[in-house]
Amino acid sequence: MFLHNKKLQYTVRVSEPNPVLGSLLLEQFGGPDGELAAAMRYFTQALAEDDPGRKDLLQDIATEELSHLEVIGSIVAMLNKGAKGKLSEASMEEAELYRSLTAGGDSHTQSILYGGGPALTNSSGVPWTGAYIDSRGDPTCDLRSNIAAEARAKIIYERLINVTDDPGIKEALGFLMTREIAHQKSFEKALYSIEPNFPPGKLAGMPQFTNVYFNMSVGDGDMRGPWNNEPTFEYRDAEVAVDGGSGMPEVSLGSEELQVVEKAAMRLQSKAGSDPLTGAMLGMGGTNGSSSALASQMDPKAAKANAQQQMQSGSTEPPGAMRSGSSASSSSSSGSQTE
Repeated sequence: MFLHNKKLQYTVRVSEPNPVLGSLLLEQFGGPDGELAAAMRYFTQALAEDDPGRKDLLQDIATEELSHLEVIGSIVAMLNKGAKGKLSEASMEEAELYRSLTAGGDSHTQSILYGGGPALTNSSGVPWTGAYIDSRGDPTCDLRSNIAAEARAKIIYERLINVTDDPGIKEALGFLMTREIAHQKSFEKALYSIEPNFPPGKLAGMPQFTNVYFNMSVGDGDMRGPWNNEPTFEYRDAEVAVDGGSGMPEVSLGSEELQVVEKAAMRLQSKAGSDPLTGAMLGMGGTNGSSSALASQMDPKAAKANAQQQMQSGSTEPPGAMRSGSSASSSSSSGSQTE
């Protein structure tokens, strides 16, 4: 069961309302690396965990993450207090109120749609989703994922600290950031208490490739370091068919399946020796689709010459149409002079 204490885990002091900062802090409320995602990740892992020590660890940290969610949500709500009151009581002129709500970020959506309360979205207004939870049910995999999740959250808190000058908010965010460090350390201890813990899972890798580094991106900038150096790794240039096979995809089919596949391949086979007339060729020029125009479009040299003529003239009309128009204009002029 859960038992809630109405006092926060860490006292929060907000100097003044700031809806824009409130919308930024939603990243740690309903974002992929936020407190709700962390709480749900560890809580669901705890439910499936059989080891009593890891189960207790995950339950403790999951519950603490809910406490952190409460701290972040409280900060967001306080930062929106002014906007909520102004909206409710219409205490400002319409234009002034609009400017105050649309100063930046998604603060206007947060204020209008959620009444200043913390929404289960990230800082861009994207709704929270269970897709953020990437547990796989193996502690050697999930603990590594948890360590990475805490590292990402720590970086986000650093960035949020850097965008505010409110001392009370800085202090509260600093506490939350520090707890991410503590959780990383706990998860690492839990991971390394499993021996062996690498590679994750039960199956070992193929020994001929486990310690091979393939240099797949070649050119200026190739570097050697502990990530690809001997004695840990065998450094090899990129190569095909490292298994010694043909390097081509192969599948075994029954006789009936093979007949169907071959029949479909014959029906859909490209005619390499053909030179079909296409809609693009028809649209490049010609007068009313005359046979001479069609013939010119089927000739790549003629098509190139037509394109060069268009570029030189600066016209977007096909050369055939230009000549036709000129002839019609000349005929009209001649007729007028005769009259």
